[in-house]
Amino acid sequence: MGTNEQTPEALQRKLYFLLEQLQEMARELPPKYQMRVPIELLSGLANCLLNDTVFEIVKGLMEIQHVTEKHLFQQRLQVINRHTLEIKTMIDSVQNPEQQELQKSILLSRHREELKQTDMKLVIQLDQKVSDQQVTLEKAGVPGFFVTNKPIEVKVQMYLLDFILRLSKMDIV
Repeated sequence: MGTNEQTPEALQRKLYFLLEQLQEMARELPPKYQMRVPIELLSGLANCLLNDTVFEIVKGLMEIQHVTEKHLFQQRLQVINRHTLEIKTMIDSVQNPEQQELQKSILLSRHREELKQTDMKLVIQLDQKVSDQQVTLEKAGVPGFFVTNKPIEVKVQMYLLDFILRLSKMDIV
């Protein structure tokens, strides 16, 4: 038999190992989160992770998130660069210092508002990504995942994702 044997004994060993690791990770959490990660949840998660598919799903979701974050950051930088260029252009075209200050003040005020609007749009897009991840993991049957925007529940899900990613980097036999 190869190293990928899935005998009942091998699966049992893997399950115990996963559960032990998850319990150790859960013990590192702040107390208010520990109580939201009961042994039943960890046991269900360990069982779910016997199938490597969940590791692949989570890695894929993380890659998508990183690409999205990078893209959104680039969008924000473009807005900031455009603002910088607008101020430079105005300074080059307006000779009168008092007029320059007035124009600059107007531009900065408009830029602040525009950047605030941009940031709000970016946050909405990030929230949508979180929701997409929750739906995907819930459909995959991963315990602890469901659509929510409650900060404490989202934080618990972030911890669970971290646990899964950390386990995915271990050599589990």
